Amino acid sequence: MIINGKKLELNEPKVMSIINLTPDSFYKNDKPLTPKKILKKIQKEIDLGCLIFDLGAESSKPGSNPVGVDEELKRLIPYLKLIRNTFPEIFISVDTYRSETALAASECGADLINDISAGSLDKKMIKTVAQLKLPYIAMHLKGNAKTMQTKANYKNCVQEVLDYFEQKIKEFKNAGLKDIIIDPGFGFAKRIEHNYQLLNELDKLKKLKMPILVGLSRKSMIQRVLNCEAKDALNGTTALNTIALLKGASILRVHDVKEAIDVVKIYKQIKSV
Repeated sequence: MIINGKKLELNEPKVMSIINLTPDSFYKNDKPLTPKKILKKIQKEIDLGCLIFDLGAESSKPGSNPVGVDEELKRLIPYLKLIRNTFPEIFISVDTYRSETALAASECGADLINDISAGSLDKKMIKTVAQLKLPYIAMHLKGNAKTMQTKANYKNCVQEVLDYFEQKIKEFKNAGLKDIIIDPGFGFAKRIEHNYQLLNELDKLKKLKMPILVGLSRKSMIQRVLNCEAKDALNGTTALNTIALLKGASILRVHDVKEAIDVVKIYKQIKSV
């Protein structure tokens, strides 16, 4: 896909780096950085081979409260402008479910919109992104960050996620969206068994013929199995990212870029023999 004059190839897996601009990430080591440290982090990850950076200015961890659009923009826009001006060659994704934020981010150089609600929390989002002609990352979610874990009820989680995206993709295409990436939403409105069912059957989502993004990095589905905290969940993250690639994932959204890049290299070697 061509984004703002730059070509993003997804025929081989890519790594997306999480750039946290919130003070309340579930991963306590992932605290907001100073501008100087953020630029240093991004340069280091570019050198490793990462080209996609996802900026989030509102926490979406289970139970979190919304901060409001003014606070979201206050946190986001200065960093977005700084990163865009410093690194014109990279792809900048903005993690937001608000159309107003998506529009402001686009005006400041954002390349993708990453919406945890797939348009369900702001009815103007789909039309806005279609008009902006930006790629849209749509995640499966029931409820919102505050209520989602009370809605983790499924007869068949994988089939319900598949049905959800089939309906959403029709809606997106009718609105004029062209470049769509789907995210099954690990940890969002899902219990541990749902998360592992989704991962085990992730390849079933390939029938949608859309790139698949997975966000597994240091999540509670790893912590609970390994009886550890997020800070000790890197090995588990690497294991799950490897499985996700083998099951058809196109983008790994991660806190730890080097380790994810290594996973992609190993995966590509497996596929080359």
